[in-house]
Amino acid sequence: MSLDTFLALLVYAFVTSITPGPNNLMLLASGVNFGIARTVPHMLGISIGFLVLLLAVGFGLGAVLTAVPALHTALKIAGAAYLLYLAWKIAMSRSISDGKGAQGRPMRFIDAAAFQWVNPKAWVMAITAMAVYTNADHPFVSVALISIAFTIVNLPSVSVWAGFGTALRGFLSDPVRLKRFNIAMGVLLAATLWPMLR
Repeated sequence: MSLDTFLALLVYAFVTSITPGPNNLMLLASGVNFGIARTVPHMLGISIGFLVLLLAVGFGLGAVLTAVPALHTALKIAGAAYLLYLAWKIAMSRSISDGKGAQGRPMRFIDAAAFQWVNPKAWVMAITAMAVYTNADHPFVSVALISIAFTIVNLPSVSVWAGFGTALRGFLSDPVRLKRFNIAMGVLLAATLWPMLR
């Protein structure tokens, strides 16, 4: 892979990692409701889970889904159902957690990593990256370079969203504002299904 191609890949990885999607909206809500420190496992789960998904797609899983449309449909249905469940949980959250009470918990590392497998945006990112940037003459090297590019930019990008949510905690300490924010985040998270369902 040439340096120009790798730089273009870094830009693609950054743009797709920083723009709104299910992961970033959940991190924003988690930053507000739980703070940055308690959201770190969620951020790490996204980054590691996406890396594993990316490697799986690069080494043949994308081709399997193309060859078996029923599996692809089942994955979409499971992803949509889980995303709607998460949207409901966010929308119904009514208090900012101080980490001491039983006011809910942020997404765990394993939950966030597993979510990548049903996250429509993650699949689009992974399949597009592999389709555009892999080199048929050097498949293993190109899959590794794509994975490195996403590893470099993904965690800092998703951290921005959790940090922004944490910065809003003071403003959203008012219960009415927090309720409206969480409902808006739940609706926006559910709306991320629209491109997948069209």
